[in-house]
Amino acid sequence: MTEQQQALVPAPPAEPPVTPGDRPPPARRDRRVLRAALRWTAAVAVFAVAGAGTAYGITRMERTDVPGLATGSDGRWDYPLLTKPPLPSGSPGPRAESNPAGTHHADLRALLLPAPEGAEENEALRGSDGWLATEDFLGEFTEKADRDDFRQRLVDGGLRHIAARGWTTEDGTRTRVYLLQFDTAAMVDDRFHGVLFPYSGPAYPVRGAEAVVSDEDFPEEATVPGVTRTAYVESAPYGAEQDRQAYLAAGDVLAVVLQSRKGTAPAVPFQQTVVLQSQLLG
Repeated sequence: MTEQQQALVPAPPAEPPVTPGDRPPPARRDRRVLRAALRWTAAVAVFAVAGAGTAYGITRMERTDVPGLATGSDGRWDYPLLTKPPLPSGSPGPRAESNPAGTHHADLRALLLPAPEGAEENEALRGSDGWLATEDFLGEFTEKADRDDFRQRLVDGGLRHIAARGWTTEDGTRTRVYLLQFDTAAMVDDRFHGVLFPYSGPAYPVRGAEAVVSDEDFPEEATVPGVTRTAYVESAPYGAEQDRQAYLAAGDVLAVVLQSRKGTAPAVPFQQTVVLQSQLLG
C-alpha cells in the first residue's frame, strides 16, 4: 500500500483498556480439523479439483458437525487419506455432460476403496495384475443356477473388467468390494442394478445370507450425487454371521459391497464403507 493509500484509510477507533479479568479466554481450535487423514465424511465430502487430469482429494468433517453423529465414538474405521486417481488428459469425469455414457476413464483399480488401518487384506481378491476373474466374483453367490445365470448376464452385458479388494478387521468383520465395469451407464442401470437389485431383495442370494431385507436404517442423507444405492441387511434369525450388502450404480460401474461378521454386523462401518466407495466413484 502506498503512502497516499495509507492516508485514505481512517485510523481505527481507540479501544478502552482491558484488564486481565475482563479479557476473554483465547479461542480453542480443534486440531483434529487440521489433520490430513480421512476418517469418514458420512455423506459430506469436498472434492478439491485442481484442473483437468489432476487428482481429487477427499476431506472430512468432524463427527460433531454431521447431524446424527454427534458422539465421541460410533465404531467407524480409520481409513487412510483418499484421493481420486488422475484422469487421462482431456478425459471428462463420469458425470460430465460431455460423457453421456458415464465412462470412468480413470483406472478402475485405483477407484477401489483401500483397507482401513489395522485391517488384514485378502490377497486373493487382488487377482492377476489387479483384475479379478469372473468366476471368483461369482463364488459369492449360493446357487449354481444363479451363478450360471449371472455369468451369462455379464457376458451379454459386455463386462469389461472386475477389480476387487477385501479385508478383515480386528473384530472379525469381513469386507469384500467388487467393481464391475461395463460399456455404458445405461447398461448398468437398465440391465443390472434396476433389475437384479430391487428394493424387495437381490435376485441372487449371497452365500450365508439367504434372508435379507431392505436396509431401512441406511441414512438417506448419505446419498452421494451420481450414485444409485440399494442396501440390504440379513434379517433375524440368521446363522453364525450376519451379512450386509450394498449394490451401487455409478456411471458405467456396478459396485458390490459385502460385509459379514460373526454375531451381528455393525451398521456404522458398513455405511461408512459404502459412502466412501460411492464418493470415489461419484
